[in-house]
Amino acid sequence: MVSKDQTVAMLETIARLLELKGENPFKVRAYVNAARNLEASSANFSEIVENGRLDELGGIGEAIAGKITEFYQTGRLEYYEQLRAGFPDTLFELFELQGLGAKKVKALYDRLGIKTIAELEAACRDGRVAELPGFGSKTAQNILQAIEQRRKHAGRYLLSDATLWSEQILAHLKAHPDISQISVAGSLQRGRETIGDLDFLIATKNPSGVIDHFVSYGLIERVLAKGDTKASVLLQGGIQADLRVVANHEFPFAQNYFIGSKEHNVALRGRALGFGWTLNEYRIAPDPGARKGVKPIPAINTEEDLYHALELDYVPPELRENLGEIEAAASHQLPALVEWNNLRGAFHCHTHASDGRNSLEEMAAAARELGLRYLGIADHSKSSFQANGLDEKRLLAQVEAIRELNRQYGREFRLFAGLECDILRDGRLDFSNEVLAQLDYVVASVHASFTQPEAEMTRRIIRALESPYVTILGHPTGRLLLAREPYQVDLVEVIRAAAETRTIIELNANPRRLDMDWRFWKLAKEQGVKCAINPDAHSTQGLHDLWFGVLSARKGWLTREDVVNCLSLSSIVPVLNAKKTPPAAGANA
Repeated sequence: MVSKDQTVAMLETIARLLELKGENPFKVRAYVNAARNLEASSANFSEIVENGRLDELGGIGEAIAGKITEFYQTGRLEYYEQLRAGFPDTLFELFELQGLGAKKVKALYDRLGIKTIAELEAACRDGRVAELPGFGSKTAQNILQAIEQRRKHAGRYLLSDATLWSEQILAHLKAHPDISQISVAGSLQRGRETIGDLDFLIATKNPSGVIDHFVSYGLIERVLAKGDTKASVLLQGGIQADLRVVANHEFPFAQNYFIGSKEHNVALRGRALGFGWTLNEYRIAPDPGARKGVKPIPAINTEEDLYHALELDYVPPELRENLGEIEAAASHQLPALVEWNNLRGAFHCHTHASDGRNSLEEMAAAARELGLRYLGIADHSKSSFQANGLDEKRLLAQVEAIRELNRQYGREFRLFAGLECDILRDGRLDFSNEVLAQLDYVVASVHASFTQPEAEMTRRIIRALESPYVTILGHPTGRLLLAREPYQVDLVEVIRAAAETRTIIELNANPRRLDMDWRFWKLAKEQGVKCAINPDAHSTQGLHDLWFGVLSARKGWLTREDVVNCLSLSSIVPVLNAKKTPPAAGANA
């Protein structure tokens, strides 16, 4: 049984294969539309497939519905496998490069016979790619940069992808009756923005049976190693998954050790030595070389017990990077980290008015289903022509549509009329103050001219923050994880300017961004800068990315008091208006 996300990915891949094959564009579009409609739907995926109701989603005919059902029931699709067999496997690695879609890959394959990234790199360097119609020297240079990015990040995966694989493997493992305790470990459990591999830990009295069950998972490409207490497999998505099996009494120590980080573990072992104990992944025991009369070791059955034995408050996995958490836990100064259920709303959401997939009404309904009380719409501004950005007329028409919907929603829910306004090259905004003044809030973002020198980019952003109409700075470094490096900007100076101008900084929850990076939030918090955890949703499904934003916020030591969209509907309105209202006399005295 496969997930909706896997099915969407399968439909998109079929569309790509059909385009490579040169099939009728209408047939290609049918699969693209099916993928989009399925992704945008909030209906229970399993229910609609099992009850034969896929046609209710729209854009999914009988033939595609049959293929979705086959894939859902068997985990395989013969039609896809036949299409895939018509092309070399290495060709699909080209799609991993930023900026290469099916049309360009088809041209490279058909005209230059390029089947591998190595062949593509050579063709870019010797000028053959630049000579192709529709490419040119700039495209060739961009491809070379994308190849370098891929090389740099080889073996790393997005947090969202790793989470999906992890959830599926956990469901498979939990089906075994002899598992008494189970945990995800490693950097995934700590909420790092990219993941190298998946780590699982299990306590059981039947190690061999559990390991046999683990390696029987249906989406394994091959078994890398299999022993008495551990096994490693390579999944079809390319990521490695490792399993370790321990006894029940070893589980809290193994869980703590394999979650990490290494630096955190070293600090804990040092603290244990201070009590006259030794700590490793299997046990805590008296140090044979310690002085006599050391403190007796209490019973330890959980990770919480282990921290308390070391006279520490429990440290959440997200904080375990040895960046002050041990000292804070020892002095009872750990923050009460923000949680998913603290969120009351979200900003920075797109609709089909620009490059989103859903209407205002659909986005609002999806937000309400998540339990949110408000949602901020922020479609692109006119300079983002590639994203169908709104001009003044379309923007103000959307504002009026939002006002009308709010009259219907009453006090139960509210849409905020906003805009993701481009920060132009010189720091000016894409719309006049007269237009921006008619909005509830503005997210200001950089979407072009990424190669400016650091000082110039920093001045550009700070100039935008000085506008009384800029409420939130969007994705402050412009990074695309594993695909595009952040532009050069002095974030320390930007944070200082945000504090001075009372500008909120976004934590963009899209798992390809997670920007501003968690490493900067302690500094922002110390300077009084507030955070908005925003999904940058381009569909109803995109609202679920808020979960990754909360995880990253926790990693940045943020509490609900630090996150503006944890405020109630009545409390958020004055926050959005704060910059437009001059501070009271003597307020900063």
